[in-house]
Amino acid sequence: MGALEGKVVLVTGGGNGIGRDAAIIAAQEGAKVVVNDLGGGLKGGDEGSAGPAEEVAALIRANGGEAVSNSESVTSMKSVKGMVEQALDTFGGLHAVINPAGILRDVMFHKMTEEEWDLVIEVHMRGSFNVARATIEHFRDQNDGAYMFFTSTSGLFGNIGQANYGAAKMGIAGLSRIIAMEGARNNVRSNCLAPVAWTRMTQSVPVKDEAAAARRAVMAEKIRADQPARFSVAMVTPAAAHVSGQIFGSSGENIILYSQPRPVETVTKEEGWTVQSILDEAVPKMAPKFFDLNRGPLPGSQTTAQKQPA
Repeated sequence: MGALEGKVVLVTGGGNGIGRDAAIIAAQEGAKVVVNDLGGGLKGGDEGSAGPAEEVAALIRANGGEAVSNSESVTSMKSVKGMVEQALDTFGGLHAVINPAGILRDVMFHKMTEEEWDLVIEVHMRGSFNVARATIEHFRDQNDGAYMFFTSTSGLFGNIGQANYGAAKMGIAGLSRIIAMEGARNNVRSNCLAPVAWTRMTQSVPVKDEAAAARRAVMAEKIRADQPARFSVAMVTPAAAHVSGQIFGSSGENIILYSQPRPVETVTKEEGWTVQSILDEAVPKMAPKFFDLNRGPLPGSQTTAQKQPA
């Protein structure tokens, strides 16, 4: 008996990458799956295709599982409500959402257009809002529901050329945390995952030299989409009902628990601060604990500044 036996799971972005593997693994664990994927390109803005979602759903059915496909966009609340209705009409329920659907529009911020900003925010941030808002009342009413949202090291650490993506991904971390806090009394839980995996997004990052090409070859072999997918599925099972409000990472066979922002230094001046005393006293006292602008190594990675959108 699988860890998701009797459960119904909606997986967005389920036609490729992490979403595809999450849908397949959820089905292997006994879930009935609604596989959603617009079938569009990595940069969004195109009409898409029903092919990728149906291919995954058909594969699940061919292997004895239960699945239906959906090729609507997470950017439309009407479409997402349709996904929920499809789950209820087809399988009689909905118990979890795994939401890796996303696009990229990488560009340096001083060259970024409004369209490049809006498209990424719409798919990632608005899309996360839509899938949560369309399901939250159902989850609360049945006193059972789980979300796995997707954040990114591009937001948690920062990444040059991804201000739009990083901003959206940090917003998703905040959304997930608050849904977890508000949902606790109704057994509605929410976590988010910052994956590092060999996906269409990773492949889209330009290779500028032989060293980068060599690193990419290692990634393709050791940092696969099925690894974060498997973790995502585990976190929406009933066995993980005690886990909520966390930010996780997955890189190869490394599973990471991230810290969350908390105060690291407080300076007080009873008589009140002036501009000059802030500069002379407060800033120097805090300075040793400032974070530098280096991105730092990705957990489980041998690189320090490699651009790896998740």
